[in-house]
Amino acid sequence: MLRQVELVERVLSYDPHADEDLLNRAYVFTIKAHGSQTRASGDPYFSHPIEVAGILTELKLDMASIITALLHDTIEDTVATKEEIEEIFGQEIAVLVDGVTKLSQLELQSDRTKQAENFSKLLLAMSNDIRVLLVKLADRLHNMRTLHFIKKPEKRKRIATETMEIYAPLAERIGIQSFRDELEDLAFVELNNEARKSILRRLEYLRAEGEDLVDRIVNKLKDDLHEAGLQAEVSGREKRPYSIWRKMEQKNVTFEQLSDIIAFRVVVSNVEQCYHVLGNLHAKYSMVPGRFKDYISTPKRNNYQSIHTTIIGPERQRIEVQIRTREMHETNEFGVAAHWQYKQQIGEKVQDGQQYRWLRELLEILEEASDPDEFLEHTKLNMYQDQVFCFSPKGDLISLPAGSTPVDFAYAVHTRVGDTCVGSKVNGRLAPLRTILKNGDQVEILRSKNQTPSPTWESFVVSGKARSAIRRFIRQQQRDQYIELGKSIAEKSFRMDGKPFTEKALAPVLKVWDLENIEDLYYSLGDGTHTGRQLLEVIFPGEKSKDADENVVPIHRKKQTGKHKHEHAVPIRGLIPGMAMHFAGCCHPLPGDRIVGIVMTGRGVTIHTIDCDTLEQYSEVPERWLDVSWDTDQQNETLQVGRIGIVMANEPGRFQV
Repeated sequence: MLRQVELVERVLSYDPHADEDLLNRAYVFTIKAHGSQTRASGDPYFSHPIEVAGILTELKLDMASIITALLHDTIEDTVATKEEIEEIFGQEIAVLVDGVTKLSQLELQSDRTKQAENFSKLLLAMSNDIRVLLVKLADRLHNMRTLHFIKKPEKRKRIATETMEIYAPLAERIGIQSFRDELEDLAFVELNNEARKSILRRLEYLRAEGEDLVDRIVNKLKDDLHEAGLQAEVSGREKRPYSIWRKMEQKNVTFEQLSDIIAFRVVVSNVEQCYHVLGNLHAKYSMVPGRFKDYISTPKRNNYQSIHTTIIGPERQRIEVQIRTREMHETNEFGVAAHWQYKQQIGEKVQDGQQYRWLRELLEILEEASDPDEFLEHTKLNMYQDQVFCFSPKGDLISLPAGSTPVDFAYAVHTRVGDTCVGSKVNGRLAPLRTILKNGDQVEILRSKNQTPSPTWESFVVSGKARSAIRRFIRQQQRDQYIELGKSIAEKSFRMDGKPFTEKALAPVLKVWDLENIEDLYYSLGDGTHTGRQLLEVIFPGEKSKDADENVVPIHRKKQTGKHKHEHAVPIRGLIPGMAMHFAGCCHPLPGDRIVGIVMTGRGVTIHTIDCDTLEQYSEVPERWLDVSWDTDQQNETLQVGRIGIVMANEPGRFQV
């Protein structure tokens, strides 16, 4: 555990103007507040916030972040209050501590929904101040370092899974590679320790075989660049076990087939020298085709910049070389924290998390998602997938997940562009909306004011933003149809019971069914949560309803003749699968068939033909039957799925095309 003097000295080493007295007070405050509390390891509890603060000093964060780390558990686990912290340490620190505290309280819940809500809250908090995320990541990192002290295996696995799925990708998104690598590796220990041990054994074998191979390659590269008049720092680093395992899984290759187990890094003074180094290496050594990426001209979403190339280098080894400037190296290693350091040096106020486009996109998904689980699903899509870079006709660079289509591109430009997309041109040629985009494609979106998102788009889009926007539109359209259907059911129920229908009469139902407004009431009728009979029972309690059989279309199939028509029938309009009304797959009703609707709880109305065998199972629940008819006034032609039965004699020449 860091001693008080050591922590203060660390902060003063990179921020000489830090308030030493306030740091000392925070250190003492957390020790007194946590008192005799202990952790699962048996260590005093206050060792945890002190170690979290120490982790943040490695990123050279500002004093407010360090003090927040020291105090981040005091409101939750001690008698200290936000007001007390504000009085002693100021409003800025009190707000940060309160934000981290609220997230920690949600984390105590282990079910998936609470995890998703926690993540949603985290994004909202970090959109106002990115330091909330930095403290949270340091907190999670120290907890992962001590995870083995937790006795329950299921709890360790849950924490490790959450770390791998949420916190490690977030660390990568804000560019703190050291955090991401260590979080992934610590989670890997818990989730697949056998695989990790296997990777470690192979790495040990390589080290024993190669001995000083890395040093020889580093020295040779230095000599080559020195001869070309280039001053550069050259180093080699071994990838972590999880990073190696993930690459093997993604590319479906063996350990021996990987070329970047050890990556060599060249750091120079400016961008021009980066390309000079690249040219020198490619002139001297053979380049491996398909293994070149220029992240300087097209940075990653987290502002990562570097040139990656794989060559058959010194010692005839296939090696990956990363070329970057010193400034790029700092940003790549420390991410958003590097911006804090830079702003501190020039005395400017640091911008908040809103400056990051990926964060804005996640917030847009949060606004459009219907529930926390859906938000978590779409966000994972955004965080996990590799990228493809495409251009608009004006030359704007749009980064998308690998496998993206023009629809994904349209939504990346703007939600409105995606909603009105009718076609696309890729590199000047008309292309289907399902087209998989490649790096460097120029994409032009064709739009129409009358276009709306198609439910089929969801089957091929890959970006979280596109999928959430399409689902939001479908949900709204579905809600509108449920409301329209529910109103028809309410009016029909009143007519059949001989009562005049008014919306005012529905008011008492809202309180009984715990609904906010009439639209919600119609929705509950339309989606089958409640029935028309239940509605009348609430409005007219104790009054016997008319025979429910009047609401049912008889199923005496052989005795019925002529065209079916009922004055109370609900007309069927254009249907979209999964909306308020949908056709049954057992009988495939077609326009002109005699039909009946069955109200299915949570799914609206399923339309069957009147002679469908499936109807027998609903004979005991007449309140679920709904008289429906084809809308003869509808002019729009719609595609219908039908079933044709053919009986053929197996004779020569019988079948002809």
